[in-house]
Amino acid sequence: MTAMSGRHWTLEDIPWQDFDSARVDPELVKIVKAASLVEYNGGEYATYLCNIFPDDPEFKAAAATWAGEEVQHGRALARWARLADPSFDFEDAFRRFTEGYKLPLGAAGSVRGSRAGELVARCIVEVGTSSYYSALGSAASEPVLRAICRNIAADELRHYKLFYSHLKRYLKKDRVGRWRRVAIALSRINEAEDDELSYAYYAANGGGEAYDRERWCRAYMRRAYAFYRPHHIERAVAMTFKAAGLNPQSRLAGWASRLAYRLVKWRGARLAAAGA
Repeated sequence: MTAMSGRHWTLEDIPWQDFDSARVDPELVKIVKAASLVEYNGGEYATYLCNIFPDDPEFKAAAATWAGEEVQHGRALARWARLADPSFDFEDAFRRFTEGYKLPLGAAGSVRGSRAGELVARCIVEVGTSSYYSALGSAASEPVLRAICRNIAADELRHYKLFYSHLKRYLKKDRVGRWRRVAIALSRINEAEDDELSYAYYAANGGGEAYDRERWCRAYMRRAYAFYRPHHIERAVAMTFKAAGLNPQSRLAGWASRLAYRLVKWRGARLAAAGA
């Protein structure tokens, strides 16, 4: 369903009629609500990226298409969340999210120090989202959510390839070496628990409570980490190695994959224990 006759999928391609309320996991509903806000905010990211690449019409056109697909992801997830929880007010939650979390839209240069660095970071984001929706889809038993996650995961993998193709254009121009790429990749991975996801989770699920970053970050991450299985992490590590200029088929990649999975499970167990 991801592509039909060469076209991108639409909301009409989702089998909404197959929605099964008896197979909805309330914990997944909370995660999906938060994800819908982040995805729907794709237009803001496109503004930021176009500011970084003002003289590159090819990339700006690609960024606009990418953002449109991200916004569609948000719409699909929000529609499912409303089926699962009719009380979910997406518009109100999105307003809270965008009022409390701001992107550096006025930046004229990349926060990564170069355009190539920005593209490395974008690749890492797509690594995270592709593996995340693959893991979420595997964890879900509700058939409509599974279909949505399959489509989004495939899109995010294609987005990774898109940003990687532009990264190759800029590597020579910006003279960004392998170890700088590794440093940027690690830095972006470390930002997985930054304010964006925790604030989205709060905006979607917090009601009228005050925002406590540490609390809401723990609440989000302990649920998200629980979805991952070894093959999700193995693929993510291989994609990360490629973006960083390392060999994704190397022994080091295999070692890093096993270590990363253990860290995810350890971190998830600690957060679950703290939540309990």
